[in-house]
Amino acid sequence: MNPEDALSASVAAPRGATEASKRLLPWLVAVAFFMESLDTTILNTAVPAISAALHVAALSMKAVLASYTLSLAVFIPISGWMADRFGTRRVFASAIGLFTLGSLLCGISTNIHVLVLCRVLQGCGGAMMVPVGRLTLVRTFAKSELLRAMSFVSIPALVAPMLGPIAGGLIVGYLHWRVIFFLNIPIGLIGLVMVYLHLPDYREEKTHPLDLVGLILFGAGVALLSYVLEIFGEHELSSREISGLMALSLALLAGYGVHARHTAYPLLELDLFKVRTFRAAVNGGFFTRLGIGGVPFLLPLLYQVGLGFTPIQSGLLIMPQALAAMSMKAFMPRMLARFGYRGVLISNTLLIGALLLVFATIGLGTPVWVIVLQAFIYGGFTSLQYTSMNTLVYADVSESQTSNASSIASTMQQMSISFGVAAAGLTTAFFIPGAAYSNPVEMIQGIHKALFVLGALTVGSTVVFWGLKRGDGDVVSNQKAIHPGG
Repeated sequence: MNPEDALSASVAAPRGATEASKRLLPWLVAVAFFMESLDTTILNTAVPAISAALHVAALSMKAVLASYTLSLAVFIPISGWMADRFGTRRVFASAIGLFTLGSLLCGISTNIHVLVLCRVLQGCGGAMMVPVGRLTLVRTFAKSELLRAMSFVSIPALVAPMLGPIAGGLIVGYLHWRVIFFLNIPIGLIGLVMVYLHLPDYREEKTHPLDLVGLILFGAGVALLSYVLEIFGEHELSSREISGLMALSLALLAGYGVHARHTAYPLLELDLFKVRTFRAAVNGGFFTRLGIGGVPFLLPLLYQVGLGFTPIQSGLLIMPQALAAMSMKAFMPRMLARFGYRGVLISNTLLIGALLLVFATIGLGTPVWVIVLQAFIYGGFTSLQYTSMNTLVYADVSESQTSNASSIASTMQQMSISFGVAAAGLTTAFFIPGAAYSNPVEMIQGIHKALFVLGALTVGSTVVFWGLKRGDGDVVSNQKAIHPGG
C-alpha cells in the first residue's frame, strides 16, 4: 500500500458508523474483551472447589481449562471470513450470545463432561469477540484516530488477568463457584442490546469460499500445538509423546503453509507478512510476549510462596499495573507522535526487559512501596507496548485486508500467550526443584533466575523492531506532516 493510498484510507469517512456509535463502540468492545480475558484466568482459582463439587480429581480439571484454549485456537482463524460474509454486527452479537449461553450452561453443569462441552461453546464465542471487535474498530475509526480507540480497549487485556485470580478466590470463598460463570450473563445480555443499537455493520459485497482444507490443516495444527503447550512441563505424557505431538502439529502448520501458497483464497493470507509494519508488529508481539507472558505466572509465586503474602495481598501488589495501564492511555499518542513507532518499540522493549531484571531483585527485605512502584512502572510500559504493537498491525494494511490481518494477529497473540506461559513453566521447573516450594529462600532464588531469563528474552526481541524504518506507522500516530517521506 503506497503512502497516498494509506493517507486516503486514513481520512476516508467510515461506513456505517454514527457519532453515537463511535463514542460507544470502544466501551462495547472493551467490555467484550474484558469478558473474554477474565474467563481465561478467573477459573484457575476455583479448580479445587469445582473438582470437589463434581467428584473428580483436580487433575481432570485440566480438560476444562484446555478445552477453552483449544476452541480459541481453532475458531479465531475463521473470524475474519465470518465477519466479511455475515457482517460484523451479526457475528459479534452471535459471539456474545454464544459466550453468554456457554457461561449459563457451564454454571448449571452437573458433571465434568458437560462442563467441558460448554467450555468449548464459550470458546467459540470468545474466539470471535476479540478479532471481530478489533476489525470493527479498524473499519469505524480513521487510522489517525485508531491509536486512541485501541489504547482504550487494550486495557481489559491487562486488567483482567490481574483481577481474575482475586475475583475467583473471593467468589469461591464467599459465594459459590457457579457464580464465576453466572457473572457473564447480565453483562452479555446488556452487550447484546448495545450491539444491535450501536455496533456498525460492515460486510463485503462479495466473499470468496471458505478454505476448508486450510481450516482443517491450520486449525488442527494450532489446536494440537496449543494442547502441547498447555500440558508442557507436566507428567501426563512422556517426553517422546510430547515430541511426537509437537512434530505433528508443526507438520500440519507447514502443510498449511504449502497449501496457502497454492490456493486462490487461503484461510489466512500469509502474503500480509510481506508488509513490513505488519510483519514487525505480529512477529515482534509474538517474541515480546515470550518474555512478559510468564510474568503473571511468576509474580504470584514470588509474592505468595517466596515472600509469604496471602493471595489477596499478592493480587493487590499486582493491581498497580492496571492503574498504570489506564494512566498511560493519555500519554501514548503524544509519545508515538514524538518518537515514532520504531523509536518507541525499540526503547520500550528494552525498558520492559530491564524491569524484569529489576523484579529479580525483590527479596524478603524489599519494602512494599518499592514493589508497588515497580509494578506501576512495569504496567505503564507494558500498556504502551501492547497498544503500539496492536495498532501498528493495521498501519499499512488496506481495508480489504483488515479482516485477514485481524485474524492473523489474534491467532498469533493467542499462541504467544500459550508460548509465554510454557516458557515461564520451563524456566521455573529448571531453576526451582520441587523441594524448593517448601523453602522460601530457594524459591526466591529460583524465581529470580527465571525472571532473569525472561528479561533476557524480552531484550532479545528488540531485534525484530530494528527492521522498522523511520516513519513507519505515521499514518496511525498522525505524523504525516512531520515525516512526509516515510
